[in-house]
Amino acid sequence: MPDWTYQPLRGIAAALLGTRRSQRAALRTLAAIGSLPGGGRLIARGFGHRHPPPHLAGSVAGVPVRNRLGAVVPPSTARDAVRALPPLGAGLIEVAPVGLADVPVVRAAAAGRRVPMVVHATGPDAADVVTALARHVDAVRTEHDPNMVHVSSPSVARAAQALIEPATAVLATRAVLVQAGPGWFARVTEAATPTHPAPSVRDVGWDPRRWPAWWWGLMVGLGMIGAGLGAAAITLGPVLLWYDREFLGMGVDRLHAINHHLVHFLQHDRITMAGTMVAIGVLYVGISIGGIRRGWPWAREAYLASGWIGFPTLLYFLGFGFVEPLHTAVTVVLFPMFLAATRRRPARPQWKIRSEGPQRQWRRALVGQLLLVCTGIGLFIGGAVVSTVGLAEVFVPSDLEFLQAGPDALRSANPRLLSFIAHDRAGFGGALMAAATAITLLSAWGWRRGESWVWWSLALAATAGFLPAVLVHGTIRYTDLGHLAPVFVGIGLALTALILARPYLCARPEAVREPAASNPPARTPPWTP
Repeated sequence: MPDWTYQPLRGIAAALLGTRRSQRAALRTLAAIGSLPGGGRLIARGFGHRHPPPHLAGSVAGVPVRNRLGAVVPPSTARDAVRALPPLGAGLIEVAPVGLADVPVVRAAAAGRRVPMVVHATGPDAADVVTALARHVDAVRTEHDPNMVHVSSPSVARAAQALIEPATAVLATRAVLVQAGPGWFARVTEAATPTHPAPSVRDVGWDPRRWPAWWWGLMVGLGMIGAGLGAAAITLGPVLLWYDREFLGMGVDRLHAINHHLVHFLQHDRITMAGTMVAIGVLYVGISIGGIRRGWPWAREAYLASGWIGFPTLLYFLGFGFVEPLHTAVTVVLFPMFLAATRRRPARPQWKIRSEGPQRQWRRALVGQLLLVCTGIGLFIGGAVVSTVGLAEVFVPSDLEFLQAGPDALRSANPRLLSFIAHDRAGFGGALMAAATAITLLSAWGWRRGESWVWWSLALAATAGFLPAVLVHGTIRYTDLGHLAPVFVGIGLALTALILARPYLCARPEAVREPAASNPPARTPPWTP
């Protein structure tokens, strides 16, 4: 459960269940998801495919670990923790303090572990605990290990600083997870990842074979913006090009004669499609420059997922027998660039890690993040519906009310007219799904303080997508409230989210530096049963 759902929903749960019960409920929810087939992978993917750098591997209490970043939990929550926290980035789990009465609970928890489990036995029966658990967990210790640092502050920089020492393991206490949310592990991992300066044009040269992936991604984004603006210019000008007229066997004047609303209906579909194409281009430009260029693994994944949804929609023409030369040409030019932008994984991280800032600002931004993710999911569902309707029914009831004509009358006037309209509608649905995927993943994975490019990418994409749709509907007087309701809901959600998130995402660099640690991380475990 990412921070953008965990924190807002935990606040609601706290009001209903109380703070302590809400914390347990959130952990159990994560554990339940992680226990399902593929659930751990789903949680990990929800956090942007983050993997620890090799230098975070090491040995803790004599046990090899892939990541020296983990958590310390009491026996009562050990079973849920070992299922919920590893997919989020925890490389080991310490259970402490453990007495003889806790042995059955710890054994049950250890049976489902995905990462090493270390037990700290305390009390007069510590020797018996060691004997009882030695064969069930990875290590049992009875004395404090100075190399196992327990942190009670959610400071990402302090945890990352402690991990610099190769022999040190950093374990988050429950207080950290409550304050910072489950995304804390990923943020510390990012902060502990060595970064490098971006190569210059002189380093890369002008040989296209040596161009970095983000250059190709930028070119695809700019190409999509240009194609969208070109489509808008055609729609506002001649409406139909030569291949449109050849397929239909008629021009704009004859379409007017068939139905005086028909040309306006075509314009409304195509302007909306053009705006969506521009929105996709804006998102790709932002993801390429701000994400792929700086080595964020999630940026490539978001770009890849969106493109593999958008480009295949060209094949919709197979269902209609209408091949658009310009659409085909744009795809033929841009698709190889798309492959070049995603053919290799980013190898040199170049990002900068900044503090989360004031808690109030961060929590408002999390609400905004949740709203934008919901907006993206809603747009994807809308795109799927539009594609399905375009491929099957062609029209929705409000369309027929605007046209004041039924499908049979249009088909009788021109047997190819419905296929022509359906092609536009299905293509728009595919483009909308591609844009929605980019919006959803960018919002879910790219939310970091001071990353103003995320805010601008989403804001400009929302403007390009929503504004033309509203203007064209108003201009042609297609103002059915039920038809436009999803658009207005999307505008409301996106606007609210962007307002809430702007102080966080657009924080100035001088305002986002992590303050120097006044005290080193605690090396004495502050047990919180």
